[in-house]
Amino acid sequence: MGFQTIAGTVYRALTVGKDGPSLYDVCDPLLLNGKGYDRHLGKFYKTALGNPALRPLLRRTGLAELRDEPRLQRLREALIRARDDETPDWAAIGRPVAELLDTLDVQHPSPGPATAPDRAPDSAGIEAIIRSCGAHLLGSFKRNGFIPTYAAFNLIGDADIGGRELSMALTGLNSRGYKNSTLLFNLARVFIARSPARALINPPWTGIAEPMWQPMQIRHRSAYYDAFFTEALLSFVETGLASPDQASASRRAIAAMVDFCLNTSREEVRAQDGSTVSVITALAPLPHPRFSRFFAHIKQDLGFGVYVPDCDTTACSFSAATQAGSDDPILDQPLLDFYAGYQVGGGANEPLVTVPLNDNIDYEGGVVTWIDNLRGERPFGNDLDPTLNLDILEVSFRNHARWKIVETPARLDTISRIIGFQKRLVASGAFSDPRSHIYYLPELYCAYFGRCYAAFIAMPLAAQQAIDPDGAFDFIRTKVLAYVQTELIAAEMNVFDAALALIALGHLGAEPASFTPALHCIVRHLGEGGHHGPFRAYEWNKMKTPTRILVGGPEVTSAFVLMGLALARRVMLRGA
Repeated sequence: MGFQTIAGTVYRALTVGKDGPSLYDVCDPLLLNGKGYDRHLGKFYKTALGNPALRPLLRRTGLAELRDEPRLQRLREALIRARDDETPDWAAIGRPVAELLDTLDVQHPSPGPATAPDRAPDSAGIEAIIRSCGAHLLGSFKRNGFIPTYAAFNLIGDADIGGRELSMALTGLNSRGYKNSTLLFNLARVFIARSPARALINPPWTGIAEPMWQPMQIRHRSAYYDAFFTEALLSFVETGLASPDQASASRRAIAAMVDFCLNTSREEVRAQDGSTVSVITALAPLPHPRFSRFFAHIKQDLGFGVYVPDCDTTACSFSAATQAGSDDPILDQPLLDFYAGYQVGGGANEPLVTVPLNDNIDYEGGVVTWIDNLRGERPFGNDLDPTLNLDILEVSFRNHARWKIVETPARLDTISRIIGFQKRLVASGAFSDPRSHIYYLPELYCAYFGRCYAAFIAMPLAAQQAIDPDGAFDFIRTKVLAYVQTELIAAEMNVFDAALALIALGHLGAEPASFTPALHCIVRHLGEGGHHGPFRAYEWNKMKTPTRILVGGPEVTSAFVLMGLALARRVMLRGA
């Protein structure tokens, strides 16, 4: 957005005619006085919604329906119950907010068609970008001692969260602070969507992955991110394009990040049989996440007081360490034995899946996200994400011999049921529906399936046949490849979309000629990141509750572009 556009939007927000009570008319009398059983609700309101930056933009936005006094009173009574009751009835509390939420019109991006270039960019340009991205990652590691990732709040919320989904979240989440933030963020969404400030908070963009242009970006470190940065630097070294010094620096960074994953972020939990298992936590204790001082101070006020381990971070960390050649004994644990205790069976979506935001898909055979810590805490309830289940398959294929998967019927059954879950998802076409995914884009599912497929076909043929006797992987490959070729790369893309497309196309055996649109998109946008890096930050993954929280960063874009270009270059060189 240009300066004039921003200025005009701000002016309209500050001067718009007020046609009903505003967010602050509703909430200030109830939440600024410090009263109530639960003081966190007021703290969250003042920190996140009543802050001096947002208040001027929304103070003149009112809702006409709240001029109806009984309706206004029902909303206020719900907030009072959330504030004062020791054991609130969250379904009842969410009802008046859900009614307002269902009036919103928030849509997923729908890029228009694009004209495909005639031929691919020259190899020298592709190699220069690979070197630039590798240098960016190494330079960031050298400056920071780690490679940072960022989180940003998009207050317009996620298009898949309406009134029904709000009720699911409020009744399925376990942490009261997280319920508080979900309730108030979703109430604020209604006022934001009705305000001229909407254009400032949620401007349009090109492609699918959302650019992270929100001013509130929270730097942090997680083993999940380090695992993928490890894969990116391994890819950089394998290209042969890194200088000797860069190759050495890459190996040192890889060793440090694998250590962060397997040791700093290690946590002990109980398996279903009562034994102790080492898993990898989503957010290591302070000071390891490397938050800015500001966010470390307000994290509790925002409702993020407790983080627990998750199946995805564990799988990706084990995979990265395996690829890096680690011999840490933790890798000898056959994760499938542990994951079996978190696998949905017989259609029993309770109590495993308590927040079924994507209940349009069949959960049977899928593994849920969050792992109970030793204290039994699970603040986010639990959900089930298809892409996470690809990561479980991928790490299992890499460790199939070490974990004796083919020789162990119970492990073979666990993995077969996950494959069945994926096949049903793809056969139904639901894999391309954003609503089917909790933390990722459908386009990222396609790229991660490519990564998973590469690990599958790297196994001996006998292992492939034992694990997938019915050819599910060939079936899924055909469907995913068709989606990428006919929809993703046929439409307008941004850099992150293009990198995901290359990862999918390269791993799934597409013709090199199909790489051309994505390659040109990346080459054309080189330098868009300004002083932050070769490219700007885009959405890598997200949380849909308490509001739409995007995770990514310039370094993340460099990592995915590097991996996509390195794979495309390898396929193109092989073809030549």
